[in-house]
Amino acid sequence: MNAPVMNTEALAEPIAGRPAGTGRPALHDAAPRRADGRRDAAPVDDRHGAGAAPAYGHLVSSGVDTSHGAILYLEDVTVSFDGFRALNALSLTLDDGELRCIIGPNGAGKTTMMDAVTGRIRPDSGRIFYGQTIDLTRLAEAQIVAAGIGRKFQRPTVFETMSVFDNMELALENDKRGWASLRAKLDSAQIGRIESILETINLRAEVDRIAGTLSHGQKQWLEIGMLLAQRPRLILLDEPVAGMTDAETEKTAELCLQLAGEHTVVVVEHDMEFVAKIARTVTVLHEGSVLAEGSMDAVRGDPRVIEVYLGR
Repeated sequence: MNAPVMNTEALAEPIAGRPAGTGRPALHDAAPRRADGRRDAAPVDDRHGAGAAPAYGHLVSSGVDTSHGAILYLEDVTVSFDGFRALNALSLTLDDGELRCIIGPNGAGKTTMMDAVTGRIRPDSGRIFYGQTIDLTRLAEAQIVAAGIGRKFQRPTVFETMSVFDNMELALENDKRGWASLRAKLDSAQIGRIESILETINLRAEVDRIAGTLSHGQKQWLEIGMLLAQRPRLILLDEPVAGMTDAETEKTAELCLQLAGEHTVVVVEHDMEFVAKIARTVTVLHEGSVLAEGSMDAVRGDPRVIEVYLGR
């Protein structure tokens, strides 16, 4: 089982070269391209040791710059696999604190988009900016987590042999030095934070239960709680209600609505009833690009969306 990635780094320093007062970051020179046109990972600054920040910006503890209202920009992002374009010049902007639903047929690029944002894959071309100054294509996965971006995968990845409380304790955003961190004594503020999150995710009564005995929906909530323990600004949820009961789905809709505002929440989902309950803005992807965007009613009535997705 893959354990959730924990915060281990600080944030990226603002990158010089963006014109003042612009709504979107200016495009910067990318990391070097190989002969096949794909981009290498960002170089490491050897002055700070292996695994440190890229040479063109050391890591600092400043927050993400959302002074222009947006928290995430994807600019003409293309990702190809053996000649197939999973993302095809995808451009997308998310406002700080919004709840955005991403829908589309299988193979539309939804998961690949999340992979690109979280650093699991590198785009062939294009830019992904977190706020005005942080180029995510230049950061490693752990650095992106540390910058305040959390992701929940389709299948819950909790520590099933540990209690709900112990899962939350492990996820707390503090200095992680392996499993020894579990032996550290929690202070009253940390305990209070865990209890508050468990209340939010409907698991306060299950605090002492072994995670493996929870229902599928409860495991999904626990993983969301573990993300919240790391204080993310941007949360990516990949099919959060798949396999849930109707009651669990209803509570998950309430949870997503509750999280929006304090967090920016991106939900990728195929359950249209669920999307209709939480949707504010819906983006439809098709063949790696944005096909349509707007309210749920507008998207449902779009002939292109009906043809490629909703009408199937």
